[in-house]
Amino acid sequence: MSTSIKIVNKSTNPLPAYQTEQAAGLDLSANLSEPVVLQPLQRQLIPTGLFIELPADTEAQIRPRSGLAFKHGITVLNSPGTIDADYRGEVKVLLINLSNEAFTIQHGERIAQMVVAKVEHAEFVEVQELADSARSVAGFGSTGK
Repeated sequence: MSTSIKIVNKSTNPLPAYQTEQAAGLDLSANLSEPVVLQPLQRQLIPTGLFIELPADTEAQIRPRSGLAFKHGITVLNSPGTIDADYRGEVKVLLINLSNEAFTIQHGERIAQMVVAKVEHAEFVEVQELADSARSVAGFGSTGK
């Protein structure tokens, strides 16, 4: 099953694409007039030149590319970033360099992946107490013992 997404491409890069038949994420590419050098621990919004119109009750999640993260320490800072269905601005990716070495981002370089997902809207119902469970109030690290 696929979802149709309207897209305006103001870059010279191809449209986002799945790299394999079963891939969950579409690769996003940098739209740069000149290379961007990310110094260690520096963060920067990287434009893609893409503007999308998501269907109602969906979101686009922006996630790191595993190769960039593993090989160079480049990741998406607010991972996963969320693009809401009513946002119409340019898709930009907030990258951070977690390595000890500068990293240069070139125009057209695949910098992140975008996963389109259904959104479930919740309605809170205020109560005085919650039902008990086997875990109860046990928190961080409690299931690994």
